[in-house]
Amino acid sequence: MSKRTKPDIQGLTDFALKKIKGLHVSEAEITCSQENGLSIEVRLGDVETLTHHLDQQFSVTIYDQNRTGTASSTDLSENAVLQTIEKAVSIARFASPDVYAGLPEKDRLAYSYPDCDLFYSWDITTHDMIALAIECEKMACSDPRISNSEGVSVSTFKSDAIMANTLGFVGRYPVTQHAISCSLLAKDKGKMQRDYSYSVARNPNKLKSYVDIAKDAAERTAKRLNTKSIKTQKCPVIFEAPVAKSLLRSFVGAISGGNLYRQSSFLLNSLNQTIFPDFIDIYQQPHLLGAMGSRPFDSEGVKTCDQHYVEKGRLSRYALGSYSARKLGLSSTGNAGGVFNLSISHSDLSLPELLKEMGTGLFVTELMGQGVNLTTGDYSRGASGFWVENGEIKYPVEEITVAGNLRDMFQSIRAIANDTDCRGSIRTGSILINQITVAGQ
Repeated sequence: MSKRTKPDIQGLTDFALKKIKGLHVSEAEITCSQENGLSIEVRLGDVETLTHHLDQQFSVTIYDQNRTGTASSTDLSENAVLQTIEKAVSIARFASPDVYAGLPEKDRLAYSYPDCDLFYSWDITTHDMIALAIECEKMACSDPRISNSEGVSVSTFKSDAIMANTLGFVGRYPVTQHAISCSLLAKDKGKMQRDYSYSVARNPNKLKSYVDIAKDAAERTAKRLNTKSIKTQKCPVIFEAPVAKSLLRSFVGAISGGNLYRQSSFLLNSLNQTIFPDFIDIYQQPHLLGAMGSRPFDSEGVKTCDQHYVEKGRLSRYALGSYSARKLGLSSTGNAGGVFNLSISHSDLSLPELLKEMGTGLFVTELMGQGVNLTTGDYSRGASGFWVENGEIKYPVEEITVAGNLRDMFQSIRAIANDTDCRGSIRTGSILINQITVAGQ
């Protein structure tokens, strides 16, 4: 097997399971994966980077008498796999016992699972990828307001992974990911601004056209010119859909098992409490066909399913893997490794209509820094965007900070637009919050 240029990961998985069962350990799980792809980046008409990716990995976790050992290898030869298994067993012998460690409960494993339609090859040559990137950049830079380019990238990836364990679970699904992005600079009166646009999809036919990406990148960048300052104040704030995802990401972190059993979440002991306004539901749909966040099973092999975390504003469920669930005296929700196509309910308002709904306030299009404390919920991040008056964008602003507490911010959500950004495992429209402190001059 070591002589093969492309190892048979199914055969390697069977080989590893057979060897592990002969060791008489309590339990074990393995993952065997391969990824290959191509990414190119063009700047000012020239190819700056062209990278072929070829990654492979075998990992094994041994559970024996409540002790855990994990090891991995990028060598998929049979000898390397045997050595990796031996290393994991050796680590387990010296590990401290942990009664919560181990495989998921057998009846929660995804012995059967749906095809989420996640694999679509992109039949594009390297030459055509370069030509596409050059044309995208050329179109974007044809806007007279654009002074320079930070580059256009085009990428395509395929990956295949098998997860298996000693309870008889074997799961496999290949995925693809294709992307185009364009980053630009604009200059006026000696000051420069930067912005970008991108598209990512499982199916290359679902990518936005390079024409639309170029126009969007140029428009977003040019709009940021001639920034003004605003005074420190409390005002309504709209988080544009791509940055609004970070609010939901913080919510997910606060309801995730690791932070809960460590008692480092501001939503600890908050089940059945009202966290959001009663018009808000937050839910997961892991089996949407072709979606970026779809998964038939989580990173432990537990079957994923549709479920609500927030119903009519009330926190109804945490997001748990097997280990954290045991620590909390609960059951796994199939969320080892995160959430899968998490969505928040929205209104029928478009983004322009949401601006009208706000009236006067701040429209945030970029966030900077990591000023989120999940233990307390305190929130403070650098931001830039646009000042809005009477529902109309008046001028761009930068070098400001938005600050508050996430619990208060969640409760103060007034409306969510229907401009849902589906580029990832968290899906949301732009979010209007009634009042946040904005620090400026």
